[in-house]
Amino acid sequence: MDMETIKAWFTLDNIMDLIDSYRSFGPFPGILLPMLEAFIPFLPLFLFIMANVNAFGFWFGFLYSWVGTCGGALLVFLLVRKYGQKRLLSFMRNHQKVQKLMNWIEKHGFGPLFILLCFPFTPSALVNIVAGLSRIGIGQYFLAIIAGKLVMILTISFIGYDLQSMIAQPLRMIPIAIVIFILWYVGKRVESKMHHTSEEKEREKA
Repeated sequence: MDMETIKAWFTLDNIMDLIDSYRSFGPFPGILLPMLEAFIPFLPLFLFIMANVNAFGFWFGFLYSWVGTCGGALLVFLLVRKYGQKRLLSFMRNHQKVQKLMNWIEKHGFGPLFILLCFPFTPSALVNIVAGLSRIGIGQYFLAIIAGKLVMILTISFIGYDLQSMIAQPLRMIPIAIVIFILWYVGKRVESKMHHTSEEKEREKA
């Protein structure tokens, strides 16, 4: 089976049939599929999310997608953070473009990273790897993942659950825009507090 055949299989109907086939496992299929996308980037995350909200209902579908996506992203980040110095990933660390992205993440922290992760077509697998190779704090990155993925998955869930109404009433996107702003603002405040606490600890050690 070639790659084109595999990609052609990934349709909304086929994924929903797959979830229904393993319905006896409860939320496990709905969580596992988005989690796998963090490790296998060519998998269609947006189809997994749309299938979840149609199979489990809006809120449960959103929740399972969010848990799976955040869990997968954190696992990739932690694995890269632990084994990033090994030969397998050393070539990436030394790549000029990767170094620039690492420096960008370390310098700007939560804000731009959160915005980046809000977009569904951001190469999040690459972002997870580069963040793991960088010196960004685990708490700071996890905060960006939780908030950014929440907005991204909520948006796709909202669209996938009732696409026709969204097209007819585009003003229904306003609440999502408000959520994005609130999460960005709260995240920036939390990040500022984390930096302040870290600086105080460094002064106490000195």
